[in-house]
Amino acid sequence: MSDKMRLFITGIVLLLVIFGPGCSRSAKKTSMTDDKAVETIDTSKKGEAEPEKTVETKVEPEKTVEIKVEPEKTVETKVEPEKDKAAVTLALKFTPDDLTTYKVTSEAEKSVLWDGPPPSKPSAFKGGSTSNRIEMTFAQRIKSVDDKGIGVAEITIKQLKYLAKVRDSVVLDFDSSRQADQDSPLTKLIGQSYSIEVTPSGQVSKIIDITEAQAAVNGSSQAHKAAQSLLAGDVVKQRHTIPALPTGETRQYSKGDKWSSLKTFDFGMMGSRSYERVYELEGVQDSDRGKVALVTMKAVPSSENAAELHKEQSTGFLSKLFDNTEEYTGRLRLNLSSGKVDEYTEDLRSQWLAVDPESVQKDEKEPAALKMAAIRLYHIERVD
Repeated sequence: MSDKMRLFITGIVLLLVIFGPGCSRSAKKTSMTDDKAVETIDTSKKGEAEPEKTVETKVEPEKTVEIKVEPEKTVETKVEPEKDKAAVTLALKFTPDDLTTYKVTSEAEKSVLWDGPPPSKPSAFKGGSTSNRIEMTFAQRIKSVDDKGIGVAEITIKQLKYLAKVRDSVVLDFDSSRQADQDSPLTKLIGQSYSIEVTPSGQVSKIIDITEAQAAVNGSSQAHKAAQSLLAGDVVKQRHTIPALPTGETRQYSKGDKWSSLKTFDFGMMGSRSYERVYELEGVQDSDRGKVALVTMKAVPSSENAAELHKEQSTGFLSKLFDNTEEYTGRLRLNLSSGKVDEYTEDLRSQWLAVDPESVQKDEKEPAALKMAAIRLYHIERVD
């Protein structure tokens, strides 16, 4: 047996341990999103000071399950705008007593699939997808604005959907609009409020008055833990942060100008990876709500600009057995008239493929292969 074949089999065995039934220890630390079994998206354990993270969930029949959100860190890099073009201000504007409603969707998913003829599939192998998807609609009322343009916003949760799966099996399915779900602990989140301090660059600088909302969902059940995870500090920051806005002193940008920031994801046994997110102002359009700035984002694996995050980046053992393909993009629509975000999306899709070297050498029509994938999605839209 070749060394490559031994490594391939070892990879399969490790995946069986990670995803196999009854292996509670390994299941607790399966992370692609911060991978674990499924129960809630939890980002409160790592990178607390960072403005962004992703969430994870885990769940076992009668035990708590939790799906982590990869620890993410961001470091901004600057690209000076050209000064000879007509410039627009890329920043949020706040007006006291202004009320706006937003809908935020976040999704974290990992999957493992066997690809090849059935006879080649190990009998104990069980793949599938572990994920969670959260949709929250909230009202944002501006309570005050200081002389630097920093606003204090009161957030009130209006609607909520929470769907968590472990290996394709639904472990938590909540919809606040369903009558059958009114007795769920997650229902207690509806109507709860907390306040945040937000900078013109879209960063959440402070979380205020959240303890009352947290106390409302005290409990130890899976649904309680899911509700609690949605009020964790890092999750709240990520929910309300707009990463596409430049955070440097320069806020005037013209068509074609670019700026960038760095972000790191933890893919568990596949290692961590840093990306340079490069934003570009594509132009300004007219809309029913006024002038709108269009910003696109394309991310690439970071290089020399990742010096500050290099020590955070590592290569997992299994990643050496897989070929990796990925796409990480984003798009922002910023209303220049109101200084509000009309819509922003960030979408990362990564896939790893490992092919059995012996089946390739034998020139088999369907070589045995393992496919792993991870998805991270964040989307916010103005709905009023």
